[in-house]
Parts: sequence; structure tokens; C-alpha cells
Amino acid sequence: MSHRLSNKKIYLKSEESSIISSVMQRPFREHHLLQILSAFEKETFPLDVFLRNYFRKHTAVGSKDRKEICHAVYGIIRWRALLDYIAKKPLTWESRYKVFIDCPIESLLKDETIPIHIRASFPKAFYQLLTDALGEERAFEFCVNCNAPAPTTVRVNLLKTNRDALIEKWKGLYKIYPCKYSLAGICFEEKINFFASTEFKEGLFEIQDEASQLIANLITIKPGERFLDYCAGSGGKSLAIAPKLKGSGQLFLHDIRTSCLLEAKKRLKRAGIQNAQPLPHDSPNKKSIKGKMDWVLVDAPCSGTGTLRRNPDMKWKLQEEMLHRITAEQRQIFDEALTFLKPGGHIVYATCSVLPQENGAQAAYFLERHSLEQVGEPFSSFPYAGGMDGFFGIVFKKKKV
Repeated sequence: MSHRLSNKKIYLKSEESSIISSVMQRPFREHHLLQILSAFEKETFPLDVFLRNYFRKHTAVGSKDRKEICHAVYGIIRWRALLDYIAKKPLTWESRYKVFIDCPIESLLKDETIPIHIRASFPKAFYQLLTDALGEERAFEFCVNCNAPAPTTVRVNLLKTNRDALIEKWKGLYKIYPCKYSLAGICFEEKINFFASTEFKEGLFEIQDEASQLIANLITIKPGERFLDYCAGSGGKSLAIAPKLKGSGQLFLHDIRTSCLLEAKKRLKRAGIQNAQPLPHDSPNKKSIKGKMDWVLVDAPCSGTGTLRRNPDMKWKLQEEMLHRITAEQRQIFDEALTFLKPGGHIVYATCSVLPQENGAQAAYFLERHSLEQVGEPFSSFPYAGGMDGFFGIVFKKKKV
């Protein structure tokens, strides 16, 4: 397998990762591609945020161009270590790009003369961390899977419709199929502009990975009960949990980032959820709900290793000392969130990580430190090709004194 280059057009194809699906024209797309890679190297924003901001400033780049440029950018970032190994020195984004268009990635994955972490295109220290955690065979599989695009999945808003109705509505328009495990999930075989669709504007669905939906399913809340989403972000899990309350009870969305809660407020309105209340970190109302929640979710900040397919730039930034800081932060956040739970209530700890330091080891620590008992078996998923992201979730019950 190889990428082919003509004088007028660049044909990019990578069967093992579906990086590029069609023709990329020169020089317009290549110009913006190299501009993006060069500018992104100096930024601290996540890649998806940087790309969104870039295209807002460069409105001449049309939707087809954006799609192909994004595919190429993600592909080059994913395979950077392997491209650096092959490319002529000194290394530049242009030299990496020139190698990328002809790089026989599939055959290079089997080339044992190349160090294994380079074949996997991961930093050496990070690859060793994964090997220690997962074993060598599974670590390599994990890395290769993370170098492929993630599937596109949506969650049906059960307050407004159901999965069968939405599938019927989309029949013939899109290539879709129902998720295997989430009864509200639908997978798309190709990306579309969801935000422009009538169904999205009407609040009939939200974009959410199947594993994330299954984390929300761990919360078996009943109508009339109270729920606190302690690290709510923009409210993805709360949006999935709200239909279980059937309009009664109360949802509280807490986060230290005001901008995320503002976005959550928009999403809640679009979804038709009226029994939810954003709770900023400095809100005086926090004191009044201490010890009163039936359910608390701690969707903790984490390494994000389970979602590296969506954020390939993060693998070049993760350091072991960062992992130590993150695990300490997770414990502090869990301790804080637990103060809102009433005796006999349930608290769910979740991450989008595959590392035991953030998952099983943390669960054992919480059981040892607090008056909790584990409920059921933990949930965990692994990012297989075409499958859901890597998540972990475990349910605890607060013992009654």
C-alpha cells in the first residue's frame, strides 16, 4: 500500500486508518495544510479547537477542502514519529508531508528493524507506560487503533423521539446502523455536518460516543431523585441521564469552567430539559445541597488515553509527571464530590482512560479511604477499530452510619 502523487493533484489513501478518502488538490489545500501544521506547533489549544478557530478566520476554505485538510492534518499528527523516522533531515512539516503521501504504513507496522514505539508512532516513554499497563501485544494494538479515525456516534434524545423513529427518518439519507450496546445510539459510517441538520436544531439527538453513553447508563436514577454531575463540562452525560427522571427530580451541573456551563445551558434548552440547574464552582447554592444528592457522577479529568483517536496531539504532550498530578487531582475531586451524597446514595467514578492508575487503582483507593461499597462490576471499554472509545466507570454506594 502506498500514497500516490501526480503533478497536478495529490492522491492520499491509507487503508489501515482511512486517513484520506479522496483527492486533495494543490496548491490551495496543501498551502492551508502546511500553514495549520506550522501554526499548531506553537499553540497549546487542542487540535480540534485550533482547527475550528483556523477555519473561522479563513472562510475561503470550503467544506470539502476543510474535510480533506482535516483528514490529512490528523493523519500526519497521528503518524508523526514514523514519518520523522523516514523523512529527510532536517525535519519540517513539508518533509513530513512529502513522506506521508507515499508512506506504506501497513507494511512498516510489520518492519521489526524499526523500533516498536516508532512503528506505533508513540513517544517512547508513553509507549513503555502503556506496555507496563496493558502488556506488549495489547499496547501495540491500542496504539495502532488510536492512529485510526474514531467512529461517529450520536445519542437519540429519548425525551423527544426514539431510535427507530430517527433511523427511519434518516433511511436513504445517511449510511447508519444502531449501536450494539447503547439502545439510544446510532453510528454513522461517514461524517456529516450534524450542526446544520434540522434534527439537531430540534434537539432530537446529540453527538456522543457509545462508551460515554454506557457510562451514563450506570446511573440508574429514578423519577423524583436528585443528581449532581460534578465535572459536568458542557453537560453530555447529564443530557443522557435526564430522560430517566421523566421531568421530575432535579439535575445539578457543576464545573469550574463557566464557559462550559454556558454551553450546557444551550444544550439543555435545545433538548427540552427543564429540571436542570447549572451550578458554578463559586455558587452560594452549593452549601444547600451538601449531603442531599441521591446520585453523584464524577466524570473526572484524566489522561484521555481512551479518546486519543479524537485527540492525537495529546499523546505528544502526556508526561509521567502529568499522570501523577492528574491522579492526585482525581482523588481530591472525588473527595469533594462525595460530600454532596446522602447516606445510601450512589456515586459513579468515571474516566476516558485505559490506564489502571486512573481506574482500578483509584477505585481501590476510594474503597479503602471512604465508607463505600462497590455496586456491581466496573465498566471498561477498549478502543477497537470501528468500535467505541476507551472508558472506565464504577458505581459505589455510601454506607449508612
